[in-house]
Amino acid sequence: MQLSKRLSAVAALVTPGTVLADVGTDHGYIPIELVERGVIPRALALDVNAGPLRRADEHIRMHQLTDYIETRLSDGLKEVKEGEADACVIAGMGGPLTIRILTQSRPAAQAMGEWILQPQSEIEAVRRFVYGEGFHIEQEDMVLEDGKYYPMMKAVRGNMDQPDGIYCTTGFRYGPCLLRDRHPVLHAYLLKEQKLYEELGGKLRKQGVKKRLQEVERELSLVRDALAFFDET
Repeated sequence: MQLSKRLSAVAALVTPGTVLADVGTDHGYIPIELVERGVIPRALALDVNAGPLRRADEHIRMHQLTDYIETRLSDGLKEVKEGEADACVIAGMGGPLTIRILTQSRPAAQAMGEWILQPQSEIEAVRRFVYGEGFHIEQEDMVLEDGKYYPMMKAVRGNMDQPDGIYCTTGFRYGPCLLRDRHPVLHAYLLKEQKLYEELGGKLRKQGVKKRLQEVERELSLVRDALAFFDET
């Protein structure tokens, strides 16, 4: 099975040997890929809608993996019992929804050793939430696909030593591990953002729009702070 670049990167964050709960599984691509390659022994493919779950079930049967992947109609992790899965994947959902899923099923979520999260929005809020729940970001990745940037993270339980800068706005905004690793895709994204804000700031300065200009300058300052990580030797 050929996964998209985004889904491939998400799947690569899953620790081998874990029992996975894939939230919003849609076609079941991630659990099928990981079970078929022997990365994980079994998985729960979860979706709140019956239609996508039927499609996932069809794909699972097609790949002859019904003994290893169970489909389950579930709003987030609500139908997952505590201790039933070691890890969860929540990919392609908004940041607020990602947080709500983990909050409304906190016992099951907290019993897991890792969360693989790829929020489509408000990723800074998700990173802050992760630390508030007693997890820490162990690994991150970022891909560019079809003109869009997709950052993602592996959060694991426990407060370990963190990369420098995690507890600052820059770290939460752009990702502590992405900054530490000087991730090339993040670098490209930051350069693009810098150019955008510089051009927008110039236009606003000419127009005399002070309030919006202040907002743009704050954003540009954060981008430059993040770019400073790439200048370090």
